[in-house]
Amino acid sequence: MSPTLLSRRLKQLEAAGVIHRRRIGNDISYELTPAGHELRPVVELLGAWGHRWVRSQLGSEDLDAGLLMWDMRRSVDPTHFPERRTVVEFHYSDAPVGVRDWWLVSKSGEIDLCLSDPGYEVDLLISSSLAAMTAVWTCQLSFRNAVGRGDIEVTGDPGLARKLPDWLRASHLSRLGALHEPPAVVWDEAIQ
Repeated sequence: MSPTLLSRRLKQLEAAGVIHRRRIGNDISYELTPAGHELRPVVELLGAWGHRWVRSQLGSEDLDAGLLMWDMRRSVDPTHFPERRTVVEFHYSDAPVGVRDWWLVSKSGEIDLCLSDPGYEVDLLISSSLAAMTAVWTCQLSFRNAVGRGDIEVTGDPGLARKLPDWLRASHLSRLGALHEPPAVVWDEAIQ
């Protein structure tokens, strides 16, 4: 979604009373209003229906490293990281220049996402094509299969790599699976 369209949609949702805008310093965040919270189950059911019945193949024009990484950042469970600073780098060899490398930095229960090298030692490097990681993230391909085929390579701290399934989870809707198939398992023992 373009920034212009996103801005328009947010203004429409705010005008409808579904969200409200909040400024914290220089940052702006949007939060659900009571009406938005009441609407949430309906939106989640529509999302589940869409995931099960309207599955589509993403073309290269649909892949977006920024969108993927921000969704990952939202889903990271920081309680599974050590208290010390932990840095996980994602490298997408086929992404456009400027969005090929991303860093998740965890420290004391907080997660930051960086598009430029934060300058810390990398504990874990996950190298992949953008298409392969997107397929894993949307549960169209298991992590184990992607690693086994060589589509994804994980290097670095073996202990952190083993905990990958605990701290990085696909979105709730992606884990639903299609109708008449068991829910997909995205992150598994492939990196042990």
